[in-house]
Amino acid sequence: MNIREKAPQSTNLDQDGSQDWHLAKFGVGQPVLRNEDPTLVQGHGRYTDDINLAEQVYAVIVRSPYGHGIVNGIDTEAAKALPGVLGVYTAADLAGYGTLKCLTPFKNRDGSAMKVPARYALADKKVRFVGDPVAFVVAETAAQARDAAEAVVLDIDPLPAVTLASAATQPDAPQLFDDVPGNVALDYHYGDSDKVAEAFAQAAHVTRLSLRNTRLVVAPMEPRAAIGEYDSAANHWTLHSQSQGVFGMRGQLANILGAEPDKVRVLTGNVGGSFGMKAQAYPEYICILHAARQLGRPVKWTDDRSGSFVSDAHGRDHEIDLELALDKDGHFLAIRASSLGNMGGFMAAVAPIPATTNIVKNIASVYRTPLIEMSAKCVFTNTTQVTAYRGAGRPEGNYYMERLIDTAAAEMGIDRLELRRRNHIAPSQIPYAASSGMTYDSGDFPALFEETQKIADMAGFEARKRDSAARGKLRGIGIGSFLEVTAPPSKEMGGIRFEANGDVTIITGTLDYGQGHATPFAQVLSRSLGIPFERIRLVQGDSDQLIAGGGTGGSRSITASGAAIVEASAIVIDKGKAIASHVLEASPGDIEFADGRFTIAGTDRSIGIMELAEKLRSGLKLPEGTPQTLDVSHTFNGAPSAFPNGCHICEVEIDPETGATEVVKYSSVNDFGTIINPLLVEGQVHGGVIQGIGQALMENAVYDEDGQLLTGSFQDYAMPRAKSSPAIGFVSHPVPATTNPLGTKGCGEAGCAGALVCVMNAVVDALSVYGIRHLDMPASPSRVWAAIQAAKQPKAA
Repeated sequence: MNIREKAPQSTNLDQDGSQDWHLAKFGVGQPVLRNEDPTLVQGHGRYTDDINLAEQVYAVIVRSPYGHGIVNGIDTEAAKALPGVLGVYTAADLAGYGTLKCLTPFKNRDGSAMKVPARYALADKKVRFVGDPVAFVVAETAAQARDAAEAVVLDIDPLPAVTLASAATQPDAPQLFDDVPGNVALDYHYGDSDKVAEAFAQAAHVTRLSLRNTRLVVAPMEPRAAIGEYDSAANHWTLHSQSQGVFGMRGQLANILGAEPDKVRVLTGNVGGSFGMKAQAYPEYICILHAARQLGRPVKWTDDRSGSFVSDAHGRDHEIDLELALDKDGHFLAIRASSLGNMGGFMAAVAPIPATTNIVKNIASVYRTPLIEMSAKCVFTNTTQVTAYRGAGRPEGNYYMERLIDTAAAEMGIDRLELRRRNHIAPSQIPYAASSGMTYDSGDFPALFEETQKIADMAGFEARKRDSAARGKLRGIGIGSFLEVTAPPSKEMGGIRFEANGDVTIITGTLDYGQGHATPFAQVLSRSLGIPFERIRLVQGDSDQLIAGGGTGGSRSITASGAAIVEASAIVIDKGKAIASHVLEASPGDIEFADGRFTIAGTDRSIGIMELAEKLRSGLKLPEGTPQTLDVSHTFNGAPSAFPNGCHICEVEIDPETGATEVVKYSSVNDFGTIINPLLVEGQVHGGVIQGIGQALMENAVYDEDGQLLTGSFQDYAMPRAKSSPAIGFVSHPVPATTNPLGTKGCGEAGCAGALVCVMNAVVDALSVYGIRHLDMPASPSRVWAAIQAAKQPKAA
């Protein structure tokens, strides 16, 4: 259904009560269908590979087939001689450009700067992972470029490789960089070691767990692609590519190209998924922009799925040792963590965050935890670089805590639900200063916890467990609370433009890569200014139209862009009052605004905002000093992090003969603060839950000892499918945030956080009949079966 065609066309909606109808159907809190869906489901979306420019040519990247090696030479002569080939380029050709940057500088525990070795677009003397770009070919057709790429001859002497962070820190491990001893890029520390040690010394019980947070291939629907253009007369670059925010991508590219920001334009159309991976600049973008300048023609590059598996940044990959100190009654005293984060062959733009600060911010979750100590080493290995992936440390932190709680409950003989209750932060304690340094401004964690148990029918679980047993299945139930700390404040644009055709355009620096921004943003603007929903458009993917933009990530979009729209709307109202005062012949101080109309106080004389905009377009003459337009270009300075939270409960059935695990029941209660569009929010949770189930039960990127990715295709790397998806129960229990004007909290990553914890807790609960207390992700059939067989074996005396 095209929702634009169903809405009333009147711009004077409050005359006959239709304003109330309009807000009831399209206002904040209504489940309005996504504006873009009719276009996308009919196949009319415009993704990067759909773009073709006049005289464009095609690029193919030549990648290292070795995980580690010395580059002795690259023979390009045969490739250059092939038909249609316009250029073959190596590192020497790109020598004038800068390096790809890590955008998140950290300090080591001793105060020194972390090690970030220079990474250029093409490898020169050494390759450090399979897929490392070493050359690229440009030809008249894509087929000619592929043929030429295969004709490039690489002379590389293989070196020993290392793929696990724990192995890379060993004394005899291969060294990736001469100036990074022990392959440790960052030695991070948080917390008061002496106070934490004292808490552990006084503890009545200490629970310890060692976990592996497995590496994931992001595998979005749309592989990366880009088209580079160069205007020699203006010395101006244009890149068409996927991103999570064109303003930030422009800044990254300008820095690498050595250009002023206004000499670079980034355009992003529809994006088929990212989950963190497409937020950063990649070597391929520099390659095609260079070729565009050299050849004077647009250069197009589209990755294939095989290239995507080894060149797109991966997610997760942490090894961690955890300790939880408790008093005799099960109250938490302190948590201590020591982890190794795998960075891959280079430091990606935000790579250190998931393994360090985001664990600290999220591990305490909804529990009173007086002390936190976190030690983390970020380590280089001969693998594809790692970056933020849906949650970027938030799901992990919650997963670590919830696994500790279930284990501690079993060890201390305390009911796992009761142990959680004893440590919940009570509503009366909010605002709550957490030991992570964050202050929780809102929430009712105990209420959500109890409500979830009711809707999940935990009381009926034993009967369902007996039914499963009668069918030869093991049944387990897992509970997991989560609290996520969303992205920190950043500037965001709130632009409002009244168009010549009567539409109103929102301009924002966040970017929709699947979330559905156009609809909720329009709902916010419609409520703020009374503008008909069907007249509102969204511009988000053109860096030339932005004055600020933090991009989309960290569950921040509705909080940042929503607040920017609210503030920009207030400016529109102030300008409108000044203009309306002349139209209505009254003092500006006597003009009131409500429900889309400017009215002289105490009278029935008024003018609608859309009618006022039409008068301005028609040449309304206004005195000097009066605003001449309702348009606004505003920058919101950012709201503090918010704290979406909730509780998820799931039940699994396991076939002990095969180890196959199925999620058979799933319930959740979530607090996302004010919900702008419940339909979209529930969809976000569904997507996050499925990704969490994917990691918990099947996904795992595996390398061999030489650095070859063994799971390099969908034949080897398992992904969740429709049959993996249970019916996902969703209930909203909103407690609005107090730190932003809409009271929103964000929802994009929450499903993943909830699913990881409850699915794995359910798996372990089902296996507990064998005395199994822990199993690392993924709980694949082979792993579950092996764990059962090992548990059945007689234990050594």
